[in-house]
Amino acid sequence: MQALLDALHSGRLIELPTNQKDSALQLLAHLIEAVPDQPVGVDVVAAVRARELTGNTGLGMEWACPHARIPGEGDLLCAIGWSPVGIDYGAPDGRAVRMVIMYLVPENQRNTYLKEVSMLAKSLTGDERFQHLESATNLNAVRLRLIDLVSSALEATGPDARARMIRLEARQAAAPAAQTAPLLANAVILPLSVLAVPGVKSIVLALDRTLAAALDNVPDLAGTLSRQGQVDAGGFRVLVRGHTSFAADRTLYECLAIKVDSSAKAVTPAPSPR
Repeated sequence: MQALLDALHSGRLIELPTNQKDSALQLLAHLIEAVPDQPVGVDVVAAVRARELTGNTGLGMEWACPHARIPGEGDLLCAIGWSPVGIDYGAPDGRAVRMVIMYLVPENQRNTYLKEVSMLAKSLTGDERFQHLESATNLNAVRLRLIDLVSSALEATGPDARARMIRLEARQAAAPAAQTAPLLANAVILPLSVLAVPGVKSIVLALDRTLAAALDNVPDLAGTLSRQGQVDAGGFRVLVRGHTSFAADRTLYECLAIKVDSSAKAVTPAPSPR
């Protein structure tokens, strides 16, 4: 269950601002795309949508595990979305989905992914605590419920002492994330491109007019993206996902812009029980 724990520790647990399935999947896919050092040119949104067309990924019991498989090697990545009201996901048991656990699965991580999802499904069917999420009222409660789920899964595969140790380490790892990771419940995540042409002002290709205007006012935009891999403008942090070089020294930067509601406050976790 390492990928799920890594997602919690890295702040990739969010409250979904929509109860629409496609929008929720798109948001989680963009979160995965924003993870540094991801393979260039991987469209996680399209890959997840294509996989969903081949079969519904709802597990039942208010959970779903959409995923995208990609060629090559890399880390198994996870992003987690919680819907307080539930999503009409088309799950086999007809229940609305409240927890969406999305995975990006490189070819070398296929067996690891299958093992993790198998452990997740086994824990869900074996413990009713994880089958009724309507009692969770905030992200902190959801985070602790997920840590308990991981602990429960590990208890079935190792000695109790090892499980207790992992539970404690998981709670300690999750606590800093709640305090320091960006609060993404109201995040806006937008794809955009920047075309750099020598001797000409960089051309911003974005659907959001405010974002495009802010980037138009950034001096040496292409140079900053090339040197630093990111730039802040108009309340957005723009991250370079990859770039393609063309003839005549022209470069197209593929980016994600992330804007977080700065007025929101992070929730400090409750003390871990002894």
